[in-house]
Amino acid sequence: MTLSPSPNEEASEPQAAASPLTRIGEARWILLAVLIAAAYAVLALEVPVWAAAGFFAVLVLLAGFPPRKAASRRVKLSAQREIRRMWPGTGMKVTVDALPSPCFVADGRGITRYVNTQAQAKYGGVKPGAPLSFSLRAPSLLEAFDRVCTTGGTERINWIEKVPTESWYEAHIAPIYMPGAGGSEPGQGLPDFILVVIQDQTENRRLERMRTDFVANASHELRTPLASLTGFIETIQGAARNDPEARDRFLSIMLEQAGRMRRLIDDILSLSRIELKAHVRPENLVDLTEIIRHSKDALAPMAKDLDVDIRVQVPDEPVKIQGDRDELIQVTENLIENALKYGNSGKRVDVVLAEQEVSADEQFWVLSVTDYGEGIAPEHLPRLTERFYRIDMESSRAMKGTGLGLAIVKHILTRHRGRLEIESEPGKGATFKAKLPALENSSGLAEKASA
Repeated sequence: MTLSPSPNEEASEPQAAASPLTRIGEARWILLAVLIAAAYAVLALEVPVWAAAGFFAVLVLLAGFPPRKAASRRVKLSAQREIRRMWPGTGMKVTVDALPSPCFVADGRGITRYVNTQAQAKYGGVKPGAPLSFSLRAPSLLEAFDRVCTTGGTERINWIEKVPTESWYEAHIAPIYMPGAGGSEPGQGLPDFILVVIQDQTENRRLERMRTDFVANASHELRTPLASLTGFIETIQGAARNDPEARDRFLSIMLEQAGRMRRLIDDILSLSRIELKAHVRPENLVDLTEIIRHSKDALAPMAKDLDVDIRVQVPDEPVKIQGDRDELIQVTENLIENALKYGNSGKRVDVVLAEQEVSADEQFWVLSVTDYGEGIAPEHLPRLTERFYRIDMESSRAMKGTGLGLAIVKHILTRHRGRLEIESEPGKGATFKAKLPALENSSGLAEKASA
């Protein structure tokens, strides 16, 4: 990549174009007067010819090279014109284009001089030469821009946009001084250009809000059984102290509430562990068919109690994928357990493992868990994987649910580069599909699989 010369180098090129002969021509009348004076000195004052000729030659040479101060001033003026004519050059353009955030370079009048590729992608139709306010309409940002133009300092501001969706942005506005090219020195005078860098903080704010909501919801979920335990303990210590029947009934309820707290804490810890390694893909090879059969056997007692038949349809040969066995067992058990709890009216749960080919280079194994119960209303489907979201609070608590099961499933599948799809119609049951990449899609494991 070739970078353009600096303004200093470009400014010096016009000076080199003026040759010494041109400068001598400009001083011809002065040299003619000196020549006449030299001839008079030779003829009238008997000055040696060689001395007069040498003196004249020195003057001719001096006429070809103007004083240093004048040349320096012309270079500086030319550089200033060059800076005002174009913005800081290809080298800085390449640097701004390499930044991952939208960037604008404007002059002191607020006219856009350059926008990087990220800004062009986000703010369509942005063109150099247009006022910055045409692209960035946030009043607080434009006010901060004016302050930087006036004071030469830096500004960092935040603002919210409500349309089309609620979004948070942060802008860093900094002056640019062009050193050594006639521009102002840093901290002295007005900046030559202004750099505006914009960062989208929407995802960070949403994650922060989600964590806050999670803590609030977890605290609420723990507070309810804790209050029940405290109340029953006080009752046993007081009015029911000598009532064995009431004491046994209260102790049974206390045991149930303690179990609810334990399940909730286990799910919270499990979700936290998954989030900590969300970006680390599992490296082991696991057999999906073995995991599904193991989950069926583990949930057989619950299925018997609820009078529901679990039907499993998997390939006869092992299905190897890249994954964490414990986490995938958690996925299959959560999906089958939910189908047993909330779809038991259909008396049957189908668990099917089948291969799906999206393209020649993209293949998945799809684990489908289908119940034939009451189904789920469409308005609930997008929110089912939210933490602590429940369609029916009382029904969920009666089934000993924590509201975190599907959130855990979603996070585990995300870590495995998979995804969860939910299909349901009221009165026709529901199907939960866990899609996991086939081994052919995984890099670095083909040799391990063949071994």
